[in-house]
Amino acid sequence: MKSSPAWQEVDLGIPLPDSPHACSVCLPTWKAVVGYEEARDKVVRRMRMGYPRFFRHPLVDRLTGMAATEIAVDGEEVFLFPTKVAAQRAQRWIEPRGEVAVRHAGFQGLPVLAVPAKARQVAVDYQRFTGELVSSRQAEDIISGKPRGGNKTHLLQRRLGKIAGTDPKQVHIFNSGMASITAVLRSLPGVKEGRKTLQIEFPYVDALKVQELFGNGVVFLNQAEGESFDEALRRIRQGEFAGVFTEVPSNPLLRTADIPRLSAACAEGGVPLIIDDSAVGPSNVAVLRYADVVTSSLTKWLSGTGDVMGGMAVVRPDSPFAGQLLTALAEECASSSPLYVGDAEVLLSNLKGYPTRMAQHNANGEALAAMLSQHPAVAQVYHPSVVSRENYDRIKAPRGGYGPLLSFVLKNPKKAPKVFDALQVSKGPSFGTPFTLACPYTLLAHYRELDWAEGCGVSPELIRVSCGTEETSLLLAHFAAALELA
Repeated sequence: MKSSPAWQEVDLGIPLPDSPHACSVCLPTWKAVVGYEEARDKVVRRMRMGYPRFFRHPLVDRLTGMAATEIAVDGEEVFLFPTKVAAQRAQRWIEPRGEVAVRHAGFQGLPVLAVPAKARQVAVDYQRFTGELVSSRQAEDIISGKPRGGNKTHLLQRRLGKIAGTDPKQVHIFNSGMASITAVLRSLPGVKEGRKTLQIEFPYVDALKVQELFGNGVVFLNQAEGESFDEALRRIRQGEFAGVFTEVPSNPLLRTADIPRLSAACAEGGVPLIIDDSAVGPSNVAVLRYADVVTSSLTKWLSGTGDVMGGMAVVRPDSPFAGQLLTALAEECASSSPLYVGDAEVLLSNLKGYPTRMAQHNANGEALAAMLSQHPAVAQVYHPSVVSRENYDRIKAPRGGYGPLLSFVLKNPKKAPKVFDALQVSKGPSFGTPFTLACPYTLLAHYRELDWAEGCGVSPELIRVSCGTEETSLLLAHFAAALELA
């Protein structure tokens, strides 16, 4: 395991953490991030890994190549899916958008779609947004001739049910965080009736995209305050939406809406409220009493290691939608995006020590947010201890903290590349690792829509930091040293 931070040009493309199943990759400089976004060969060819929904894992790539040799004809690319239902749904989505006919086949027990090359990007987008992927561990086992059956989801449900403070039967496990959000969206009765969803607060990029593309469209309220929030609550109370989605806190601006008020409006209008707590994890916020469903990325703080993908959706037992949602989500996780048994075992092991380990993560997050808030070169810090704190305090768990995720913007944004490049912490996408991880978030998430993101108050030069468990004084020293260049 690489113990020193991966922050220099020489580290470009190495897996973070140092694992064959790493979920992040080192992009050590501002230039490298731009090069990755523009698919420049000198960056892409050095990448040994990437976030699995955005960059096909080398083991999955190898298995795909084996399948292509057997199945593909000229001008076709093949895509592997975890289940037959996932492949069928993908086929129905790709064909009209790509204006092609897609062939269905099988390879080593996996469903395969053979997609004409002109619709390749449509297929790539489908897997990115839904998160319905074959995992690297499953690919590895198939390549080595030892594919495994069986299921350990019930053990995870038990463990995660304790963490969420609910019956294991309310917990549904998926193979990625986005798969859990997509499944919840598909399960909403109002979506089947043709209604739009409502997104409150600027969310993680694909949480909004999935509502746009797989629902009936989405109404987006960028900031939950003032008259626009009052108007949204009025429309919720009138039962206008199929569901209301929000994050606590939001990613990357770490803001929190007034959840009790939002929940009361949803209850009055008969509209399901879906809250995602991935940014800080369920040890820091307690929102199940307010939401109809709580989604979490298991890839992040719950795993805490960065070497396995997973997601969960927890249904509130006394939600008026509980019956419908429980039935639909049980079907979704079994038929669309089940968690592979090898990944379930790793997650069970990684969960040991959660939530105890979160105390040091939280302490570092709070200390860094305080230090950055007082730094003369920093214009704005986004962290629940600093922004919409009153709203966050309403949902903070009894023994919870303000979380280890924060973002900041410099007074002179043009200095951001210099400061980022000098930061002696690991640099790459994702969050929730035992080591600190920084990235120019807006470039990575919104490179093709920077003006739109900026119009929503998300600076193109924003730097997001996921605080690890390093010694606090060392972490602060790294940031102080880099900020001297600002």
